[in-house]
Amino acid sequence: MISTYSFRLASLRQEGSSGRRGSIDSCDETENALYYPNMDAGLEHKERVLQQDLTRRIECCLTEAKASVLQCKVLLLPRQMTTRVSRDVLRSSTDEPCGLRGASIRVYVETKDGLKSLGCVLPDSSVTPTFELSVLFKVDDDGWKPLKHIFESRKVLKLRPEYKLIKRKLYSSASPVIHEFN
Repeated sequence: MISTYSFRLASLRQEGSSGRRGSIDSCDETENALYYPNMDAGLEHKERVLQQDLTRRIECCLTEAKASVLQCKVLLLPRQMTTRVSRDVLRSSTDEPCGLRGASIRVYVETKDGLKSLGCVLPDSSVTPTFELSVLFKVDDDGWKPLKHIFESRKVLKLRPEYKLIKRKLYSSASPVIHEFN
């Protein structure tokens, strides 16, 4: 029984570490891992490929902004967060005329200093965007406040599992739609 358990832990570590790019690391939050056991379940092959490509693009955007805009060396994300974000972006684009191809995805992070723009993802640069999706991540400032001075806060930045997705149609007077995810 113990050998089965340790084998499963070892295989989980290998799966989790191979999907990361750069120094964006996953913070293993065990309570969230139970809610998202297999993010690709139920997706068709084409949707899965779109989601994987979008996940990769969002991770690249975060990696590029890490040193420049965020001024940190390590960016910690909750487990499978970029996969959840890309899934929700795909769902938000299904009712659009051009689908995901017509999206302009802006990535922001909300810090104690205000909102910072991390970059933009254009799924298809040959299509003029018809709608804008803004992804707002939140910095996790909660922690052990008395021990914060020990760890240099500029070197490690941790994002909260909650985020907002704001959808705004570019050629319409309709007001933006805000979705909050936990």
